[in-house]
Amino acid sequence: MAAGLTAAASLPRPPPVLARRRFCFAAGLFDTWPNALVTLLLVWLLIRIGIAMWDWAIVRGVWEAETAEQCARTGGMCWAFLADRWRLILFGPYPYAQQWRPALAMVLFALLLGASLSPALWAERRSRLALGVAWPVTIAAIAILLWGGVLGLPAVPSRLWGGLPLTMILASVGVSGAFVLAILLALGRRSDMPVIRAICAGFIEFFRGVPLVALLFLASVLFPYFVPPDWTMDVLLRAQIAFALFFAAYMAEAIRGGLQAIPRGQYAACESLGLTYWQAQRRIILPQALRTVIPSLVNIFIAAFKDTSLVVIISMIDLLGAANASTAEAKWWGLYIEPYLFVALIYLAICAVMSAYSRGLERRLGIGER
Repeated sequence: MAAGLTAAASLPRPPPVLARRRFCFAAGLFDTWPNALVTLLLVWLLIRIGIAMWDWAIVRGVWEAETAEQCARTGGMCWAFLADRWRLILFGPYPYAQQWRPALAMVLFALLLGASLSPALWAERRSRLALGVAWPVTIAAIAILLWGGVLGLPAVPSRLWGGLPLTMILASVGVSGAFVLAILLALGRRSDMPVIRAICAGFIEFFRGVPLVALLFLASVLFPYFVPPDWTMDVLLRAQIAFALFFAAYMAEAIRGGLQAIPRGQYAACESLGLTYWQAQRRIILPQALRTVIPSLVNIFIAAFKDTSLVVIISMIDLLGAANASTAEAKWWGLYIEPYLFVALIYLAICAVMSAYSRGLERRLGIGER
């Protein structure tokens, strides 16, 4: 044993990787010459871009102006335009005096969504029941705020909705409906019944093979020709259904991939325990499959949020459409960078939050770890 210990002591020690990583303020940035050169180049580019943006937005920015020509004299950012048109960009054609209602509706939705995504509230049964009650109550309150017609609120038809509230409604409701339908489609495509499997496969292939623009056009323009003349449906509801059906097809394929990744032993274990099909799916199979495909589902959620801008083809003014409409006034003609930059930052902030939450959820669930 002494000889073995002596031989082990004489073996060469591994390089001090941990010490080197502690010495560098960030591993992978300056550990090799190529990495150091790339890091310095990127830092130089970021500094140059930051200086240029500071000069354009702050140093030469125009804070008080009446027209686009006055802003163009300095060549800087026209803050006066945003100060004058930000409410139109955020709320679209919603009546100016009633814009506090969609603002309050967005705040309620953001608070409830943030509470629902907190793992601490899902740990106790009482908290889960409270969330189950809070969702329908909040949705009813949001509907009352937006539509009005009760509690002394003036009625506002859905054709006057626009801006960020319309984008949030289309994305959240469409994704929620698509997620439920996608689970059923994924299970149906893996069903042992040929008819169910064929119907689900045909649905998925059809909606994945048709552009979303075509579906929105079909829902808005051609749909009235296929129903009786006295039967009408709100254009917002038609667009919402088109969104849900389109993204359900994409989510279904992602979820089907997760189901196929589950080992056959899991199904055999469910059968040995005497679980029914739906019990096995709800308690054993689907939780594992959905956990596996979280990155793919979040990617689809982000794509759905950005694709809401396509409703402009059916005369609905979402966030991007409101940005386009904000420059329609004659005194602001020629300004395009400011509204598009403002809208881009909103899209970036919301998508970054979804991405950050997805990464945190993956770390918490240990996705990618064996």
